[in-house]
Amino acid sequence: MTGPNLASPHEPKAIAIDDDHLGRMTLGDRSLEREVLEIFARQTTLTLERIVGAAPERAAAAAHTLKGSARGVGAWRVAQAAERLERAAAGAVDHGTMQAAIAELEAASFEARVAIGLRLRGSLERPAAMAFGEGPRGH
Repeated sequence: MTGPNLASPHEPKAIAIDDDHLGRMTLGDRSLEREVLEIFARQTTLTLERIVGAAPERAAAAAHTLKGSARGVGAWRVAQAAERLERAAAGAVDHGTMQAAIAELEAASFEARVAIGLRLRGSLERPAAMAFGEGPRGH
């Protein structure tokens, strides 16, 4: 029996990246779209590495930057999670709340990178993992 929270195999892509928004932002240019998605995927990985263990002020600044980038590509869940982390860090809330906000951002970012990898796999000749900044640790 399936529940309302179970997603189909195609749903993460639709949820993670707003295709219509991305198309408008890249003026329908598939090459630009691919480049923007590659950059965004690498940025999420690098930004999360900076956030984990950072002081609240630095985490808030990094989350703010990621929020803007996510909005640019239509990664709404990433943008919302980054905004929650930004608010949590700026409010100097307890460590547990910060960790929960970081975990939410990690999950949303992972979902976006998977969706990007699936999308680029069809349009790139190189492996999708390289397209979205995966390193040897599998981020």
